[in-house]
This record gives sequence, C-alpha cells and structure tokens, in this order.
Amino acid sequence: MRADRPRGPGDPTRYGNGDLGWNHFSGKHNIKRCRVVDAALAGKVDRESGGRLEYYGVARNGARFVNIVVIVQYARRTADGEYDAGKGGKIGVITAYRKGVTKCPAWINE
Repeated sequence: MRADRPRGPGDPTRYGNGDLGWNHFSGKHNIKRCRVVDAALAGKVDRESGGRLEYYGVARNGARFVNIVVIVQYARRTADGEYDAGKGGKIGVITAYRKGVTKCPAWINE
C-alpha cells in the first residue's frame, strides 16, 4: 500500500507510527493487507463526528468473516493536536481494527 495513495474521500493511508497509520494498525491490530482497509473505504461513511470518519466493512475468508472498522481523520490535525498534515493536507486513515477486539485473526491476511 502506498502511503500517498488516495482512499475513501481522498484520504491517504500514511505509514505513521505506533499511534496512527499503517504502522499502527498493521502491528497492533494485525491488519497487513490493503484489501481489508480498501473494502471498508469502498463504501459510504458510516459514522461522522467532526473530522473523524468511520467506515465499516467485512473481511471474509471462506466461511469465516469479521467486521472491520476503519477510522479516518479527515482534517489537517488530529483532535488532540499532536499530528498535523500541513497546510491543505489531511491526516487520513489513522487506524483499522476488528470490531469488538483489538487484534485480527491471522487468516485475515491470507
């Protein structure tokens, strides 16, 4: 997944760190495949609170499936003011996880 590739409503998925972005959700939440994030972002925004957008999706592998949540910060800064994408930029995808638990099963990345 390219860090600057547009997603959802033009939202990038940045590499980030342990707190946000690809490095956060691929490590902490065990989502290592772009298609998991892409599937949720292909739909409409399911929940919106200011610049925080939530997209819901389903990851499936055969008969197994899990509900996925992708959080996008569609704003220049995070709510806590710690991260700033710069003038005209958007923070973008900050996390993705399995709804209800923090870690996705390994099969989600097959």
